[in-house]
Amino acid sequence: MTPPSALENDGAISPYRHFLRAEWASLRADTPLTLTLDDLTRLKSVGDPISLEEVIEIYLPLSRLLALYVAATQGLFKATQRFLGAEDGKVPYIIGVAGSVAVGKSTTAQILRALLSRWPNTPKVELITTDGFLLPNALLEREGLMEKKGFPESYDNKTLLRFLSAVKAGQRHVCAPVYSHLVYDVVPGETTCVDGPDILIVEGVNVLAARTSRQAKEIPFVSDFFDFSVYLDAGEDLLERWYVDRFLSLRETAFRDPRSYFRKYADLSDEETVRVAKDIWTRINLENLRQNIAPTRPRASLILTKGADHKIEEVALRKL
Repeated sequence: MTPPSALENDGAISPYRHFLRAEWASLRADTPLTLTLDDLTRLKSVGDPISLEEVIEIYLPLSRLLALYVAATQGLFKATQRFLGAEDGKVPYIIGVAGSVAVGKSTTAQILRALLSRWPNTPKVELITTDGFLLPNALLEREGLMEKKGFPESYDNKTLLRFLSAVKAGQRHVCAPVYSHLVYDVVPGETTCVDGPDILIVEGVNVLAARTSRQAKEIPFVSDFFDFSVYLDAGEDLLERWYVDRFLSLRETAFRDPRSYFRKYADLSDEETVRVAKDIWTRINLENLRQNIAPTRPRASLILTKGADHKIEEVALRKL
């Protein structure tokens, strides 16, 4: 029996079915574990201590559900082709992965990609992040938006919408810009391309966000191209702690690269590093979370809520 949501306790009807961890884990059924510990070590991001237990109890049931959804969508597409007498190419199933900075989106997206590619009906799964669609730093600086990097207005939304429209139309070899976290900027002239995948995973902080005033005449939303979406959730205090921990870890690794945008932080003391990380979190990431990211949570198909140890404690699945 699934626990009632807070909304249901208040007398309202929730659009979600809520599952505690053990209840969700039971939905794995006989889905085999196809990832090894080495695979997991390679896939997880800095600061995200995900375990094989998490994969088994959370991501295997999710991959099973998504495999069923994709198969049903593929069947509907074939039925429509027969009805129309058409011979269009396949249309990718698109999954959005959203949530705050430091919540673990990249790890979730990578694990889903690995698991879903092992299902027989979806052998080709590709992943794109919306970081590549950020406006170049030079333009952000010119428009006074460097402190708003990651906010909806800091993206080249027209290019992102064109990319998703082409992919969803079944076009082959559709390319997107590439972003370097090392230099903290879009890489001029560099692209990454998707070529007729069965599933495309689109990961980014604001992929479920509504359009901004700069986009007022643009239709549709980015999320209108999604067949399914996942929102990773956690308390603000946890997210801040994880962000600071990751910042400390990067100070000892990536920040020491002479090419790093954040090289200036590499030689700070622990105390100074924590102060800088908390300042960046509060001024930029927390504001973005409150203004733009968290309000999109109710738009997600699935909400994964994390506890203090990064483990997912509750799953909320939108009712069909």
